[in-house]
Amino acid sequence: MQMVSAAKIRRAQVRVERARPYALAMDEVARDVAKIGKEYKHPFIVPREEGTGLLILVTSDRGRVGALNVNTLRRAHAQMLREFGPRYQVVAIGRKAVEFANRMQLQVVHHQLGLPDRVTPDELRPGVEAAVEAYLNGEVREVFLAYARFRNLLSQIPTVRQLVPVLPAAEDEGPQTEGDYIYEPDAKDVLGRFMPEYLLSQVYQAVLENQASEHSARMVAMRNASTKAGDVIKELSLTANKVRQANITRELMEIIGGAEALNSARR
Repeated sequence: MQMVSAAKIRRAQVRVERARPYALAMDEVARDVAKIGKEYKHPFIVPREEGTGLLILVTSDRGRVGALNVNTLRRAHAQMLREFGPRYQVVAIGRKAVEFANRMQLQVVHHQLGLPDRVTPDELRPGVEAAVEAYLNGEVREVFLAYARFRNLLSQIPTVRQLVPVLPAAEDEGPQTEGDYIYEPDAKDVLGRFMPEYLLSQVYQAVLENQASEHSARMVAMRNASTKAGDVIKELSLTANKVRQANITRELMEIIGGAEALNSARR
């Protein structure tokens, strides 16, 4: 398993690094629109007071990844509890996310299992559409995304981000710092298409990050397990050798004792 994960991690890391610039650009534009957009206020950039929260929760399908899933679940649930209490909605991506949502008796609006290593955005679209629908219908007031961000082979960071409403960029950030965008054909149509794609790009990036984190965590966990197993084998071998040596010594002493007894009897 360690060798399989080591073979997969490089490919997963390449996919993460290739997708990051696009996801970052989509995030920058969305936050910029939230900052300076005047012509049309899309629902994704308008704060709400009513409604519960929705968590897009990304985990692995399988275990043997150390504390990777536990750290993500613990951090995500703690933040959702602070914001919305014990009852919030979940889009669960990964078997561990589904199991967690069922265990906590959360409302699962969509779940997805068995994603391939080469996942595509279209495979994630149904879950994103379920989140968009819940938000546009007024059921939820905020959408969060939780996943394990890949830093390197030894470090995976549990991450919880607010996606909707889009947080405006700082005054000196973003590709456009003043004025407004020019939309063709109109702002409502353009943003109506852009905002769901923005959400999809962030979820897709999160899944790629989580897959890379999963492979690296599993590789480290299996390596640690192999090392621990080797230590146990050495310890057991040493114990077995000690027992064997003690048995040999006892048998020799019995033979010597018997020979001495025979010699004494002959005398």
